[in-house]
Amino acid sequence: MRYSLKNVAAVAAFVTAMLTLNAAWAAEPVIGPVIPSFGPVMAPPPGSYNLDPDVHYKVSMDMYTTPDFPDEQNRHLVSAARFLNMHAQNGIPKENIEFALIVHGKAAKDLLTDEAYQARYNEPNPNSQLLKELNAANVPIYLCSQTAAFRGMAPEEFSPTVTMSMSAMTAHVRLQKEGYQLIPF
Repeated sequence: MRYSLKNVAAVAAFVTAMLTLNAAWAAEPVIGPVIPSFGPVMAPPPGSYNLDPDVHYKVSMDMYTTPDFPDEQNRHLVSAARFLNMHAQNGIPKENIEFALIVHGKAAKDLLTDEAYQARYNEPNPNSQLLKELNAANVPIYLCSQTAAFRGMAPEEFSPTVTMSMSAMTAHVRLQKEGYQLIPF
């Protein structure tokens, strides 16, 4: 088989491009700027489908699961931080995204104060600092009061960053009426 200089050059260019792309994908995740200590983000490939930077978005996320072990952070809280950081890192002004969390079910424990968490799980809440940073970024966290009551958790046991809602269903209906779009996972 004969190889022309033109074919060799094309193959070399393709291999170089692929190695460059792989290097970008292998880069370290970046944290911040909206949530400074949480929500690591990997750089997307150039030209990735993204939000329009000139549009104001209202987004909500449902959180009802919790990690198996009490010393682990709730991945949904980390995902909220990642969503905010990812879009800020990729050209969406942070003031163009309003983000809200609706919490119910087993995830209620992840909103407890360190003291209440310590009393129940023998260690401080691993989510405390993340809750503070989400609060500093103006992310409202609505907790289903029905969940709290049925789980025997008093309102004063929760982080001051949490707002009690009549129910998670109520919070979803109200936020949807206010124009929030639910992230479906």
